[in-house]
Amino acid sequence: MRNKERINNRIRALQLRVIGAEGENFGVLSLEEALKKAQEHGLDLIEISPDAQPPVAKIMDYGKFRYEQKKKDRGSKSPTVETKSLQIKIGTGEHDLALKARKASGFLKDGNRVKIELFLGGRAKYLDKKFLEERLNRILNLITENYKIADGPKRSPKGLAVVLERSK
Repeated sequence: MRNKERINNRIRALQLRVIGAEGENFGVLSLEEALKKAQEHGLDLIEISPDAQPPVAKIMDYGKFRYEQKKKDRGSKSPTVETKSLQIKIGTGEHDLALKARKASGFLKDGNRVKIELFLGGRAKYLDKKFLEERLNRILNLITENYKIADGPKRSPKGLAVVLERSK
C-alpha cells in the first residue's frame, strides 16, 4: 500500500483510541471491537495517528478521508513565484523603457520574478559586454520597486539577460 495510513485489517495495534464518524469518542477499544463498530456503520477504520499511545483511529469512509487529505495538502502549498519576461532592444527609446520599467515594477510588486532580456540581433551579439550591460542598466535605473539581482547579467540565447527579485 503506497499511502502512509493503515486501514481496516492492515492496522497492527491491538488497542486503539477510536473516534466515530460524527466525532464522538468511543475510548480505547481492541482492534476487533473497533473493526466491528466500523462494519456496523458500513465505514472503514483508518489509523490517523499511529505514533500516539495508544494509536488513534477514526471510523469514516476511506474515499472521503483521502479527498480531505488531498484538499489539506493542496491548501498548505506555498504560493509559486512566477517569472515574467520583458524584452528590450539596444535602440529602445526612453519612453518605451519607462513603460517597460513600470511593467517590471508592477510584476515585482506582485511578488513575481522578472527576467529582462536585452535582445541582440545580428552583429549586435558581438558588441562589447560593458556597452551591453550599460544598455541593460538604462531600464534597471528606471524601476521604482526595490529589487535585487537574482541572476545575471549573463549571455542568453537571445542576447543578455538579468533576473530580478523583490527585495525585502
